[in-house]
Amino acid sequence: MPRAAGRGTRAGEPAMAGPDWTSAKAPSIAELEAMADQVFAGLDATFRAACGNLVIAVEDFPTDDVLDEMGAESEFDLLGLFQGVGLAQQGEPRTGETPNMIWLYRRAILDYWAEFDEPLGRIIAHVLIHEIGHQMGLSDEDMERIEAAAGEGR
Repeated sequence: MPRAAGRGTRAGEPAMAGPDWTSAKAPSIAELEAMADQVFAGLDATFRAACGNLVIAVEDFPTDDVLDEMGAESEFDLLGLFQGVGLAQQGEPRTGETPNMIWLYRRAILDYWAEFDEPLGRIIAHVLIHEIGHQMGLSDEDMERIEAAAGEGR
């Protein structure tokens, strides 16, 4: 329910000081990439090492081709996507091979963040761990343990 400006103060009293929300904004693509890099760096070293030279990229939305391929009804349906050779199946990188990538979709992540009472860093960790974990052949229980360990380190 909207509040009237100044509500909760007595006549003549100044409004309570608080954070300056007038400059608050959603993280940009670059800021979300920096957050993702920081979250990834905080994950278990063995898990990170198994990822090799994984590239993490952020875009506002998936491409139309990705949406079609994934059968998504809306550009908000995908929070992230792994593209490349499954980490559990890959051997030594071949010359000219494109790197494995995790795409994080900023607008879908921010929409999810706005809807649920969860810290943004935890959402990013969840998406990263699950996109990587599925390609490594990890079970949901394995990924939950990695997530729990990541949460303890923050």
